[in-house]
Amino acid sequence: MQNRLDELFKRKDRQLLSIYLTAGFPRIDSTVPLIRSLEEAGADFLEVGFPFSDPLADGPVIQETSSIAIRNGMNLRLLLGQLAGARNGISIPLILMGYLNPVLQMGMGTFCRKTEESGVSGVIIPDLPPEEYRDKYRELFNRHKLHMIFLVTPGTTVERIRMLDNLGSGFIYAVSASSTTGRQESFSREQEQYLEKLGSLDLGNPVMTGFGIHNRNTLETVWKHTSGAIIGTAYLKALKEAGSPDEAARSLFGRLGVASR
Repeated sequence: MQNRLDELFKRKDRQLLSIYLTAGFPRIDSTVPLIRSLEEAGADFLEVGFPFSDPLADGPVIQETSSIAIRNGMNLRLLLGQLAGARNGISIPLILMGYLNPVLQMGMGTFCRKTEESGVSGVIIPDLPPEEYRDKYRELFNRHKLHMIFLVTPGTTVERIRMLDNLGSGFIYAVSASSTTGRQESFSREQEQYLEKLGSLDLGNPVMTGFGIHNRNTLETVWKHTSGAIIGTAYLKALKEAGSPDEAARSLFGRLGVASR
């Protein structure tokens, strides 16, 4: 079976919109309904976060949702089971995002097998060193047709960006600022120059930008310079305030100035 993320980027390589959701938030059985709601609203692909007790790369909103999800009983094995049970009813690509500790507790081989069986297209593990992935796990991920997606920041050198582009696959995740995720009113000139630089490097993988995108202004800036945007905090805030998954999706898309389906 063709990787769904590859199929997506063949069809569409600009103005992509991806949404991050925390598995098990607001309830332990919320994940699949949220995925279906966001797919119906028009998201191009989704990033599903499996909760961890110490999510260092995440801002306070995502940290709070992770804590609630853990209290609800969500864990990596349960999430993969939920996704496997629903995979035939989901057509957009799914990316798993989480931290290395739960993956190692499961075992990397079991994780890759179950992730492939769940219909997931790729994985983001921010605290897995790229060199360790290259030496220990790249062959395993390739065997299970899973993309390993690496993050770059404004502080990442061009040399390292090119190394990560060559080592990873699927897309490059560009962190818009050297800080945790969260809200900012607009991008600074320095941030825009960073995105301009990424767009000029002629990388082998598309570039998706995350962190701080929450309104039409920040979305258009990202769309101007890279392939698309990944939005997490703004969606989770909408979800906390909304009465239903569909209402949350409509609220977010309205704030972004994007027509939902």
